[in-house]
Amino acid sequence: MYELTVESAFEAAHRIENYPGKCARLHGHNWIVEAVAQGTELNELGILIDFKVFKTELNKILDELDHRYLNELENFAKKNPTAENIAKEIFEKLSASEIFSGETKLKAIKIHESPKSCVTYFP
Repeated sequence: MYELTVESAFEAAHRIENYPGKCARLHGHNWIVEAVAQGTELNELGILIDFKVFKTELNKILDELDHRYLNELENFAKKNPTAENIAKEIFEKLSASEIFSGETKLKAIKIHESPKSCVTYFP
């Protein structure tokens, strides 16, 4: 079994509605996102997924979030854009990519909203 991880980042603002504290106010983060793929079948070059291709697919999704007010996005119209919900949204979109086929699957998304706080989502 092989496990690959790529990392990227985006910057965005959000607020957590009904939160009993200062996170209810508009604020921003420099989000760091790690995507983890897992599989057993290597291609003819001995590669599970090309790192460059994997990161490009992740960045396509993060570009939709970058420099945005997340609460205004359709995906967060009915749920707070918490780190947990953002991680799940990224996972669902990225796992639908053509780079995942056969036994190679997206295993998890880890999202850091600060240097000391992160969430990992996996199905």
